[in-house]
Amino acid sequence: MKQKEYSIEIGGKKITAIFSDLVDQANSVIMACGGTRVLVTAVMSKEKSQTDWFNLTVDYIEKFYASGKIGGGRFMKREGKPTDEAILAGRVIDRTLRPLFNQQMEYGVQIIATVLAMDESVDPGILAVNGASLALDISEIPWAGPVGAVRLISKDGENLWNPSQKKRVEGFDYDLIVCGKEGKINMIEAVAYQTPEDKIAAALGEAEVEISKLENWQKEIRAEIGKEKKVLEIGSVSKEALDIFEEKIRPNFMSHAMTKTPGKEKMEELKKVWKDLLKENFREQESFKKEVDYFESELDLFIHNQAIDANMRADGRAMDELREIYSKAGGFSEVLHGSGIFYRGQTHIFTALTLGGPEDMQIIDGMEVEENKHFMHHYNFPPFSVGEMGRAGFVNRREVGHGALAEKALEVVLPSKLEFPYTIRLVSEAMASNGSTSQASICASTLALMDGGVPIKAPVAGIAMGLMYRDENKYKVLTDIQGPEDHYGDMDFKVAGTKNGLTAIQLDVKVEGVSLKILTEAMMQSLSARSKILESITKEIAEPRKDISPFAPKIVVTKINPDSIGKVIGSGGKTINEIREKTKTEITIEDDGTVFITGKDKGPEEAKLIIENMTHEWKIGDVTSGEVTGMKEFGAFVKLTNGQEGMVHISEIAPFRVEKVEEVLKIGQIVPVKVIKNEMGKLGLSIKEADKDFVKNPKG
Repeated sequence: MKQKEYSIEIGGKKITAIFSDLVDQANSVIMACGGTRVLVTAVMSKEKSQTDWFNLTVDYIEKFYASGKIGGGRFMKREGKPTDEAILAGRVIDRTLRPLFNQQMEYGVQIIATVLAMDESVDPGILAVNGASLALDISEIPWAGPVGAVRLISKDGENLWNPSQKKRVEGFDYDLIVCGKEGKINMIEAVAYQTPEDKIAAALGEAEVEISKLENWQKEIRAEIGKEKKVLEIGSVSKEALDIFEEKIRPNFMSHAMTKTPGKEKMEELKKVWKDLLKENFREQESFKKEVDYFESELDLFIHNQAIDANMRADGRAMDELREIYSKAGGFSEVLHGSGIFYRGQTHIFTALTLGGPEDMQIIDGMEVEENKHFMHHYNFPPFSVGEMGRAGFVNRREVGHGALAEKALEVVLPSKLEFPYTIRLVSEAMASNGSTSQASICASTLALMDGGVPIKAPVAGIAMGLMYRDENKYKVLTDIQGPEDHYGDMDFKVAGTKNGLTAIQLDVKVEGVSLKILTEAMMQSLSARSKILESITKEIAEPRKDISPFAPKIVVTKINPDSIGKVIGSGGKTINEIREKTKTEITIEDDGTVFITGKDKGPEEAKLIIENMTHEWKIGDVTSGEVTGMKEFGAFVKLTNGQEGMVHISEIAPFRVEKVEEVLKIGQIVPVKVIKNEMGKLGLSIKEADKDFVKNPKG
């Protein structure tokens, strides 16, 4: 086996790129750090794609064997469909690489990252991004890399670089995944605990330093083993077609692009006119891809020029102007545990809240992540939201990504499990879409949480910031981008947070990267929009409702000695199942002895009383009652309310001398007792101290 290795140290960890003949039919690299190994391959199609867009596909594949596990169900041990974590990791790679390709390229490119081995100290997703960059960079595939990627978690000013999910620090300040090149950033995925904007900007600056090291390292490797890049011909538009375009299409740009109406419907109408003209004048052509690309690029340039030079947006708004917003908490149906409706222009979101018991948690048992999730946010984008036909009910990668972003933004303001022991599920439905449904979902979800009585720390609002860029001195940052600005703009920067700071950010770009200066400006500009949205939310509902819905289950919490857990469960679960059946409840017991009881009406309280009586730990001085279960010459055995037996010595039965126990007590008799001894769980009881007049002297 032939191989070459190149190493670099990032954040105190050595990363090694291994090039070998293990995969000799494709461009490949194995990225190694600690015990983690990620294989990344890059392949370009030999034939031109039949699509009208650049065909880039990215797959991130988890193997259970990588973490020493035999995954799957009882009857199926082969890995199944990708987990949400794998989908999100693949999206990070895709969003980082895509802007660095010529979008008019007619050949498809596929990146596959396969996790072959994984220890608990390194994030394989970060290795995969850097590996994808390296595999492309040493290949014949034309692109504008390399890029570097890092993950930075910080707590109390201490940085942790490229940790795995299992090593995520509890109570961290922020967790950033940052990718970029040449001093600019082209992808961010982040969650923060209400962290101020300037602190996040400083962290991005720290990440840039490490990214530059990775970028230069990759350039050195390419210089030594890289292949010559293929020169791909990009079709040109004929002079005849250009003449028609200049005469019939360009003069209509102003009337169809700067309409002061939402959406890009008029632009699509003009594109159809262009396509019809092409078919009419060039019937012999089979495809008009390059002509349609020309239309898009010229319209893109026109919209940029209008924004940068004329200070004009497509819909006539000021650069920092928010569209009309509307907030509604509840009032949809009393059956729902909570609901929220949020409008921002033509983007309309409906979110439903469902509260369940701890047993409704989602069990995650993946290659890298093992956890019990008590909070879920799911996002749906049906085709009718954009007035189109399409497949309904199928969850795509975009829906998983948008749902996860909103989940991150909201999770940090949720109460602790002990404070609010419910499993929380939010589902956001995009009812109408024209720009950033993910951020509107955060706003609608905040309304639903507050309507449902979930005691969140603070309301969260999200906004999408855009960019029209020519160079570092000529650009415009746009607040609340919608259709045309999302499609033709250079940046989609989603910023979510409370009045106290950021909770989540996500960056996608269409240019090779955006400077930290511009990103900081966009973050600060987002503050005003988020403040207006929060004002709308809190005007509708100032704080979480005091009570949860009567249709939601009731949960009570109690705590028992962990040593008593077995007693509550019983042999084969017999005891706990009897309690469940008797009280019509669900009972969840954690290792520390915390008991969550879920049910309706009086059931939870009844179950709590049974469990507390069963596990009560008696202290000297406690007074209770019990049943006489046995008698000896020296005293009587009494079974207490928790099932524990104690001994009443003959001298403790009455204030007078008792000759024979059976003369004053009977089996099955209920007697008052006071705990006078507790030695290693063995109880000494007294009837006379509980009630000196209970036992009558048989001698009168």
